Amino acid sequence: MLKSAEDASGGANPQKEPATAAPPPRSVVRGPLKRGEIWLADLNPPHGTEPGKKRPVLIVQAQALLDAEHPSTYVIPLTTNLIDNAEPLRIRVPAAERLLRDSDLLIDQLRAIDNRRLKEGPLLRLPGEQMRRIRAAVLELLGVPPS
Repeated sequence: MLKSAEDASGGANPQKEPATAAPPPRSVVRGPLKRGEIWLADLNPPHGTEPGKKRPVLIVQAQALLDAEHPSTYVIPLTTNLIDNAEPLRIRVPAAERLLRDSDLLIDQLRAIDNRRLKEGPLLRLPGEQMRRIRAAVLELLGVPPS
C-alpha cells in the first residue's frame, strides 16, 4: 500500500489521490433537456447489435423526468443508413437546422443513456405531429395497444 510522505514519516494524514487523477466527466448539458430534441451523443462502446460511435439521438423521455434533471435519459439513435418504408422500426427525419443529413430513427434501439454521453445539442427539435408518429411506433414495438 502506498503512503504519502507525511504518513511515511509518522504523520496521521490520510492517503491523498495522486495529483494526476482526472476529474470525473461532466455533462455538457446546460439546464433541462426537452423531449423531442435531437442531440449528438457518444454511444461508444457498442455491444452486439447496438449502434455505436458519436451519432444523433432523439430524446423521448417524459418531460417531468427531464425537468427534474434525472441523470439518465431515454433516447432513440438515428442513422444515415436509410431504409425506405420500414415503419414502425424506422421513421425518417429530414435534414433541418443542425441535423445535416436525412436520417432514420432506429425505433427498435430505444435505450437509456447516462446524460454525460450527450455531447452537443440541440441539433433540431421535432414538431408535435412527428413526435406523435414516433410515440405510436414505440407503443407498437412494445406491444402496447393504442389508447
